[in-house]
Amino acid sequence: MDYKTDIEIAREASKKPIQEIGANLGIPEADLLPFGHDKAKISAEFIAAQAGKPDGKLILVTAISPTPAGEGKTTTTVGLSDGLNAIGKQSTICIREASLGPCFGMKGGAAGGGYAQVVPMEDMNLHFTGDFHAITSAHNLLSAMIDNHIYWGNELEIDERRIVWKRVMDMNDRALRDTVISLGGVANGFARQTGFDITVASEVMAILCLATDLKDLEQRLGDIIVAYRRDRKPIYCRDIEADGAMTVLLQQAMQPNLVQTLENNPALVHGGPFANIAHGCNSVVATQTALKISEYVVTEAGFGADLGAEKFMNIKCRKAGLAPDVVVLVATVRASKMNGGVARADLGEENVTAVIEGCANMGRHIENLKSFGVPVVVAINHFTTDTDDEVEAIKAYALSHGSEAILCTHWADGSAGTRALAERVAQIAEAGVAQFAPLYPDEMPLFEKIETIAKRIYRADEVLADKKIRQQLRDWEAAGYGHLPICMAKTQYSFSSDPDLRGAPTGHSMPVREVRLSAGAGFIVVICGAIMTMPGLPRNPAAKSIRLNDAGEIEGLF
Repeated sequence: MDYKTDIEIAREASKKPIQEIGANLGIPEADLLPFGHDKAKISAEFIAAQAGKPDGKLILVTAISPTPAGEGKTTTTVGLSDGLNAIGKQSTICIREASLGPCFGMKGGAAGGGYAQVVPMEDMNLHFTGDFHAITSAHNLLSAMIDNHIYWGNELEIDERRIVWKRVMDMNDRALRDTVISLGGVANGFARQTGFDITVASEVMAILCLATDLKDLEQRLGDIIVAYRRDRKPIYCRDIEADGAMTVLLQQAMQPNLVQTLENNPALVHGGPFANIAHGCNSVVATQTALKISEYVVTEAGFGADLGAEKFMNIKCRKAGLAPDVVVLVATVRASKMNGGVARADLGEENVTAVIEGCANMGRHIENLKSFGVPVVVAINHFTTDTDDEVEAIKAYALSHGSEAILCTHWADGSAGTRALAERVAQIAEAGVAQFAPLYPDEMPLFEKIETIAKRIYRADEVLADKKIRQQLRDWEAAGYGHLPICMAKTQYSFSSDPDLRGAPTGHSMPVREVRLSAGAGFIVVICGAIMTMPGLPRNPAAKSIRLNDAGEIEGLF
């Protein structure tokens, strides 16, 4: 049977004018800044006016550890929100924007799939409303001003060996990881070694996603540590006097983007930090706004629950005062079989034994999520090759771990395929049984926070960090940064630091290669193993298949 591609389905969507979508949320037309007919930004004035209203119910969608077989977290997020609307609950989606790097690389876009998509899919996966370009420009403005300050005499006495602010671009380009700049003589400045990160790893991205308004944004930008003097005293962004201009570049990017699903339900799409190298959640301002104008808000956190959900709970919820009412854990038969040791080429064959063995991964995620005091429901994202016995194996395993698993067919059926999930999620949310609490207190020492995550979430035996890293953490504590949460940068494919160690491994160690202070964002980045903050393209990147057809339509996006 031939299926339509995601982009073909999206192209056939019957979209409503974005003003109509806004009106259904109580947003006046005057408070929408339209980008064409099908997307708009919500004004800061409207957002500020919602402050006194009560919050709706917050649903977090996360997933088991990702595999090449696919899990469908965003698809499930969209399908669940459409399902809630279908059963009479007014629901809004809050998801991240897509990065061009993975879109042209291996992962693809971030708009859902099948009949559970956010549209316009092409715009969302490409330039959208220009937010990522604004973040890239603001970040690199600061980079340029640092080198310019040194060129014109270095009044701040910056130690050029201790500049910690790199440059960024929104593309996977491994050649830029480690670079030398300012070659060519006196007119070009002072040569030094530096590099590029991908835009979604920028602290500016994290700041935009955690800031509550423009004033908070400018304060956080000013707090960025860009370099150190020879006496090890920090140099801040505000010392370079770049924070004001950066805020100007980000003024419009701070406004959440309103779009719609294929079923004409509202979606706020804003911000996009990766979850393996950043904190993996959409913006606080979008989530808080949606909670004020919706009965239900369905949001997602990137990659598996050991990364995205952990950071959602310990960073975003802690900083923004949020508390999820229910967590939906997305699992698939195919991914369970891969976690159970089945090769990708053999996933189409029934293998109940492998499903059960692979469910250990799901079981650990359920246990971890419950440790935050939030009820967990498993959504089985259905594939046509799934057999009844394989589905029943997942359901039985979830029950044995004090949860329940519900089969969902939203990819093929839209909201009709998530009705059972929506009804159960609403029932649990309205029962008010969640007792959310972060995993560790603010006052816990930084290294103990790292150990807490590694041992309680990853189930590592120990954290391996040399004397220099431990001393750096102690120095930051002495400087007043000990209260900050931890943002682990780790492979998404395993609970361990080894991407090939699938399932639910134990007896492993978590090696810490580097720690970075994101003083503006308000967290400590802990880089584990071989994780890269500038990814590379695969051998056959998706970009090879993306083109315009004879009708001028985009082909190849997924």
